[in-house]
Amino acid sequence: MLASLVRATVQAVSKRKLQPTQAALTLTPSAVNKIKQLLKDKPEHVGVKVGVRARGCNGLSYTLEYTKTKGDSDEEVIQDGVRVFMEKKAQLTLLGTETDYVEDKLSSEFVFNNPNIKGTCGCGESFNI
Repeated sequence: MLASLVRATVQAVSKRKLQPTQAALTLTPSAVNKIKQLLKDKPEHVGVKVGVRARGCNGLSYTLEYTKTKGDSDEEVIQDGVRVFMEKKAQLTLLGTETDYVEDKLSSEFVFNNPNIKGTCGCGESFNI
């Protein structure tokens, strides 16, 4: 005979306040404006898709591409009218990331400020978690 060592009680909770959650990915105003500008010329596309690929000298690299539809397992982030989809494979890697768009005299690029990164390569093209 096995004796029950653990007891559990179930109670109904009413009027529980839901806490707002932070978006998995956030965009700076500069990134929002650039994505809107890029999508203006592509009316058949609904947003951009962010992913990660095994590439570079340190393991992973970001990908950013136009998308016409939301994939079955994509996480959707809508911010200021811009739709960004995260590939399933990239969701945990990108959690808490802020995406910015930076322009200077020599270059213009999207920059991913990711708190999960443990190391990057010398050129800044790849990272590891």
